[in-house]
Amino acid sequence: MEKLFKLKENGTTVRTEIVAGITTFLTMAYIIFLNPTVIGKSNPALADLPGTMEDTAVITATCIGAALGTWLVGWLSNYPMAQAPGLGLNAVFAYTLCLTFGLSASAALAGVFLAGLFFIFLTVTGARKAIVEAIPYSLKKAISAGIGLFVAIIGFSNAGIVIGQSSGSPTIIDMGSFADPKVMMAVFGLIIIAILVIQKVRGAIFIGMIVTALIANVCQFVFDVDMGITAPTSLVPVFDFSMFGKCFTGFGELFSAPIASLLAVLITLLMVDMFDTIGTLIGAADKAGYLDENGNLPKIERAMLADALATSAGAVFGTSTVTTYVESTAGIAAGGRTGLTSTVTGICFALSLFLSPIVGLVPTAATAPVLIIVGIMMCSSLKDIDWADLEVAIPCFFVVVGMPFFWSITDGIAFGFIFYTVVKVARAKFKDIHPIMYVVVGLFILMYILSSLQGLGIL
Repeated sequence: MEKLFKLKENGTTVRTEIVAGITTFLTMAYIIFLNPTVIGKSNPALADLPGTMEDTAVITATCIGAALGTWLVGWLSNYPMAQAPGLGLNAVFAYTLCLTFGLSASAALAGVFLAGLFFIFLTVTGARKAIVEAIPYSLKKAISAGIGLFVAIIGFSNAGIVIGQSSGSPTIIDMGSFADPKVMMAVFGLIIIAILVIQKVRGAIFIGMIVTALIANVCQFVFDVDMGITAPTSLVPVFDFSMFGKCFTGFGELFSAPIASLLAVLITLLMVDMFDTIGTLIGAADKAGYLDENGNLPKIERAMLADALATSAGAVFGTSTVTTYVESTAGIAAGGRTGLTSTVTGICFALSLFLSPIVGLVPTAATAPVLIIVGIMMCSSLKDIDWADLEVAIPCFFVVVGMPFFWSITDGIAFGFIFYTVVKVARAKFKDIHPIMYVVVGLFILMYILSSLQGLGIL
């Protein structure tokens, strides 16, 4: 252990690293149950679409993708980070790739796999780091907050707390009925998780979700109150590899899509994963004391390479983009300082494959509050934006509100970047715009032009 992870050099022990690894797992294990509700058949928006992934297949891919990604980041960089299919990134997969662009799950996985390969290329050449550094600080913070709002509104929708326009209502959206026991249970879960998070209980999100699920099960199976729970027909674990390799069969559909759609898919996956990964790595590393005097993270390229490799590997098994989790800071707070922490967390995810029979016992009412709480956490970056300066506020506003209002992370980012460039050009502050930003904005504008021409039947 000492030779592999340099425990003494990092001031830690095997016992401390094991405890930290388990702590990190407990804080992010909710993704095992949550991911099927976003990209699997448990998501009502995807349930009736042809080729939608079975929940068991999503669980299998989620556990394997998380285990592989976490091991990779620990072994390549010796940092106590953990990875799994990202919240927000799975929303991109479901709501942008599948619903907005109309791709099947296999074609969407092909896009994720291709993005992973592109990430690998950008990382080994150093271009990925250069691209991230070209994006203004304020827009990076706005992207994080915008994804948080997008994730939160999905949680409100899944919980039934927010619904579409009611008959006769003058509003675009409306509040759900609290006469629905599933809505009440979701609100109860939201309160429980919020209290646990505020009290800084380790594994608060996971504990709150499990408590809510247990109470929901009691309500349905003891008091006969419908909670939308599916009882297991067998307690034998299902290792569902039905989506393994399906990303390769999806390339035909992906590349037969219009150029505008294909470009939008790749830009979406590139932008969102890039900012999510970099922001998380820097934040977690700062908490662990790894940043140098210039605020840079040594070996960041290795950590990003692990992220890129895990993204492609996860797509092969059948899950959305794998990324570094901010919950890694829980293990760091528990004393984790090396890749041994990641190794333990990865082992926990591998063992979680045996949980597949009970996934139906965790209802949407228990997982939806998690999305809302995570959304709240991601909105903390709003404080770092100078809202008094309109040159900053206008583009950031379009990023933050554009994602939930347009129901598209891509469009939120695009509008923010375009308005940032417009504002700076109008003020003749050309030097404030990094040359890479001109390229990115040009790609976004091209995307909209191609999309319009396609809509007019010209393309």
